[in-house]
Amino acid sequence: MKRLLLLVVLCGLFTVGYTKVMARLAPGSPPAAAARSEQADRIRVSKADRQLHLLRDGAIIRSYRIAMGSNWDQGHKQAEGDERTPEGSYIVDWRNPRSMAHLSLHISYPAPRDHDAAAQAGHDPGGNIMIHGLPNGWGFMAPVHRLVDWTDGCIAVTNAEMREIWSLVANGTPIDIEGL
Repeated sequence: MKRLLLLVVLCGLFTVGYTKVMARLAPGSPPAAAARSEQADRIRVSKADRQLHLLRDGAIIRSYRIAMGSNWDQGHKQAEGDERTPEGSYIVDWRNPRSMAHLSLHISYPAPRDHDAAAQAGHDPGGNIMIHGLPNGWGFMAPVHRLVDWTDGCIAVTNAEMREIWSLVANGTPIDIEGL
């Protein structure tokens, strides 16, 4: 019964949607970058295992359970609004300390191959795919946010995990997103 109630609350929570007001709730300053010798040199996301791994010199230094796009299991992201999480090799190309979700690291989707595939199919490939925390003001949902895949194609972690990831991942870090 508790689980059902939490699921109903979660669904209701995310149907409210993002607004520009939520961006104003971005809490304080992001954490400082860790020493370069402690930072990840690659990110690997396993959609099948629902895990994000930070790697340095091929070894996993941190792992996180994730929530993804609600159609994450339907393959590679193909179009705006398909709620799929992309698959393939990208880079973290910029960061947003004042995003609508607690901190965010942008993934370089769509790559030229994604643009080409979408153009051939006659649609927009979408974009703005991020690794991020919970929507601002909703950090208290951390214990249950992974019960439902709730993003539009992004990769979500708790706010505490996002602060750690933010400090351990520099712009330019490669990210490999593996499908099922």
